[in-house]
Amino acid sequence: MKKNFDETTEQLAEIINPTTNEDEMKQLMQDLDREQAYREHKCWRQYITVLISIAFCAFQLYATLSGHIPAQLVRATHLAFVQALAFLLFPATKKMPRNTLPLYDVALAFIGAGAWIYYITNFDSIVRRAGAYTSLDIVIGVIGIIILFESCRRIVGLPIMIIAGSFILYAFIGRYLPGFLNHRGYSLTRITSHLFYTTEGIMGTPIGACSTFIFLFILFGACLEKTGIGQFFIDVCNAIAGGASGGPAKVAVLSSALLGTVSGSSVSNTVGSGSFTIPMMKRLGYKGEFAGAVEAAASTGGQLMPPIMGAAAFLMAESTGVSYVTVIKAAIIPALLYFTGIFITVHLEAHKLGLKGLSRDQLPRFLPLFLKQGYMILPLVIIIVFLCSGKTATYSALMGILACLIIGIGTSFADIALGKKPRFGMNDIIQVLCATARSIISVAIACGMAGIIIGVVTLTGLGLKMGAGLVALAHGKLFITLVLTMISSIILGMGAPTTANYLITSTITAGAIIKCIYGNAGDVTALQILPAHMFAFYFGIIADITPPVALAAIAGAAIAKAKPMKTALNATKLAIGAFIVPYMFIYNPQMLMIDANIGSIIYITLTAVIGMFGISAGLEGYAFGHTGFLNATKASAKAKNVSSVLERLIFIAAGLCCIIPEAKTDIIGLAVIAVLVALELIRSKKVAVA
Repeated sequence: MKKNFDETTEQLAEIINPTTNEDEMKQLMQDLDREQAYREHKCWRQYITVLISIAFCAFQLYATLSGHIPAQLVRATHLAFVQALAFLLFPATKKMPRNTLPLYDVALAFIGAGAWIYYITNFDSIVRRAGAYTSLDIVIGVIGIIILFESCRRIVGLPIMIIAGSFILYAFIGRYLPGFLNHRGYSLTRITSHLFYTTEGIMGTPIGACSTFIFLFILFGACLEKTGIGQFFIDVCNAIAGGASGGPAKVAVLSSALLGTVSGSSVSNTVGSGSFTIPMMKRLGYKGEFAGAVEAAASTGGQLMPPIMGAAAFLMAESTGVSYVTVIKAAIIPALLYFTGIFITVHLEAHKLGLKGLSRDQLPRFLPLFLKQGYMILPLVIIIVFLCSGKTATYSALMGILACLIIGIGTSFADIALGKKPRFGMNDIIQVLCATARSIISVAIACGMAGIIIGVVTLTGLGLKMGAGLVALAHGKLFITLVLTMISSIILGMGAPTTANYLITSTITAGAIIKCIYGNAGDVTALQILPAHMFAFYFGIIADITPPVALAAIAGAAIAKAKPMKTALNATKLAIGAFIVPYMFIYNPQMLMIDANIGSIIYITLTAVIGMFGISAGLEGYAFGHTGFLNATKASAKAKNVSSVLERLIFIAAGLCCIIPEAKTDIIGLAVIAVLVALELIRSKKVAVA
């Protein structure tokens, strides 16, 4: 048994396409994910970035543990470190060599950090002057904003940079615009001071969240990765589902759900786990486009998976005013339905094609695996327990980090006792700190740019105006408003990291839904705001697999050696739940566990899962039978496993009826699906006998 367990990795590696190697995966991530295109210094410059990274993490931990530093100074210092590392680690363009450091990048690092150091050293004076900003204040503020834009261009990408720039332009020229876009206009001094020196702009709520618990959770994720939890998750999923029909595809769905919530990036999750699962799926018999789509859809869904949701959960809690636990509770059922839809489609595809799972002698056994390495999930369990017990996100993250360190040190002592090389030492701690500092850069810059957008919105009152404008365009119809918001969120979310994605989509589009539902009738509670924010977030995330950008799907296609757009279309079909579920929880907030009892939650979940089965069966053209009961008697060999077009449409319609949150439609949908399944089973038996 022990020998079988120890040889698991080697056995599975033999199944993987030998052309898939670490260098190719690394290059692919650098090409598609700007956050991975960082410099790798091999000389004395390496020590400079390492020392800055360690100092950055040390300051963040001290600020969190002491609690004595004013919030503005914590945020400004956070931005100073980020701006310095942004130009030291990331080249101006993707084509530039990553083993050099031009002098102009060193200068930009000093200038970018210097702008925030100016704020830190003059903090008391700026506060005492109470809005009486000097010419030097404004010059420094303008320089700081310009440097932030340049770092955004390098690391986060052009979409959010263009959007933020458009908002600043709007603040200048609003007096010349017609209709609801019109405002009195603002001067350079007013705009700069509002965006750079107040907590309504760059140093607003997003950076506040980034400089506290988001940083800690990124550090927690880096600690988890160093413990090897990623491979443990894949091994567990192989033990559970690897031997089932279409096993590797189901492993991809399960492992990506587990890894995605921690990784914070759809692309890196696709490349990380996809380099393992996609070749196995292809070797088993799945087409390249389908294999790449499964991994891309599942990895993208990881950003919607509680408890961390790519750090968006923390920002959502801050933006809506609800507790963190409320956010992760609200995300449970939608995430369950999303992955259920993908899992069902993968299962039906495997049965339609007659694909088997991996041989049991090639897979780890669950019990020996869990007994040997089950301790790896303890930090994640600890953090969830503390969060659910009412502890703050900051406290929970610190306890999770402490648990990781204890496990790492404990395994090292065990290795030393057995005469082996320690798996966790000082070098590993330094690597964790450097990885954390590097990972937080893109998040902080995205949060800073989102702060600019939010700052302009609060300065001009654009948020309410945009909401009113979208509602007016939809003539007050909720469904049309939701469709327009969906389209806007997908466009705004293209190519943006998870955190920036949520901040942009929620700021610009969520207000329209709130305005359409509640109008001006009294104050809207935090729980009433949450569904609108979740709706915008869902469709912003789905942009990663929605053509034409579809970065996660392109990453999956590159690994699968498949056509990118065809892979993206397959991924969109697999993730159909993400296009339906948000409408469900807008019309029925009980899906988000808002004012819901256990009975209603179970009922809603069961009917929705059955509905997802109906939609998946319709899209896949297969449920249980070999030939759809509405097919012609003499079906072609190619169509033996495919339902007729009419039958597929009925399946989809019945599935939608189950998903619509009404008792009448549920009864109709359940009855129709039951009849369809019964007829398919009867037909299948007749075909088998014949």
